[in-house]
Amino acid sequence: MSQEGFHYSILASGSSGNSFYIETDQKKILVDAGLSGKKITNLLAEIGRQPEDLDAILVTHEHKDHIHGVGVLARKYGLEVYANQKTWEAIDSHQMIGNLASEQKRVFERDKVLTFGDLDIESFGVSHDAADPQFYRFMKDGKCFVMLTDTGYVSDRMAGIIANADGYLIESNHDVQILRSGAYPWRLKQRILSDKGHLSNDDGAETMIRTIGNRTKKIYLGHLSKENNIKELAHMTMENDLARADFGVGHDFQVLDTSPDEATPLTRI
Repeated sequence: MSQEGFHYSILASGSSGNSFYIETDQKKILVDAGLSGKKITNLLAEIGRQPEDLDAILVTHEHKDHIHGVGVLARKYGLEVYANQKTWEAIDSHQMIGNLASEQKRVFERDKVLTFGDLDIESFGVSHDAADPQFYRFMKDGKCFVMLTDTGYVSDRMAGIIANADGYLIESNHDVQILRSGAYPWRLKQRILSDKGHLSNDDGAETMIRTIGNRTKKIYLGHLSKENNIKELAHMTMENDLARADFGVGHDFQVLDTSPDEATPLTRI
């Protein structure tokens, strides 16, 4: 008997590596594989899954913390890999994932909806210093989950696309004060703080204030920097900012943490 909605787990989220797992009755998909193939296999095992079961890998952009294990997994398990054309060109020109058979390389252009079995996936562009970065909105049975990290800001158009999802993985990359006073070189600080960098804790909270809806039940904080953030501070900032905006934190929805090396429980939405 088929189940409504879908299951997901944030296998890893952080500046050292990112991977997201989603499954329906018909499909099992990985979004990004920014850790070694062995590490991703171990993370899947934490939720009782194995890479042999996967149907495809979706790629958001070509940075190493999102594609490190893509080639290894795709070759070993014969997986199709989806990315947009400019991202493929960036990956191939720098030989970032090694050789893949041409039939494994699929194009998923920005601002499109592709159907994978019983799951609809919408891509949307973000503002990040990559060739053509895009993130995804997953839809089935009237349920919706949004992934949004690796962007320097959230435009009104992006906010409209992601509004009123049941669940979010939202970037809370850095605390601005920690970043400004930290050891990073000034050029790197400028990059992170720019419109093509990463959302701060306050930026992530502001994005949720703009987009949260009556359906929203879970907000996961993602892509935290080890050097420029503290998990408890990111969590407190999100909860306090939402509470100040009169949202029912802890009643209408939960704010949840992610980890760079530990999977979140397999959850149905």
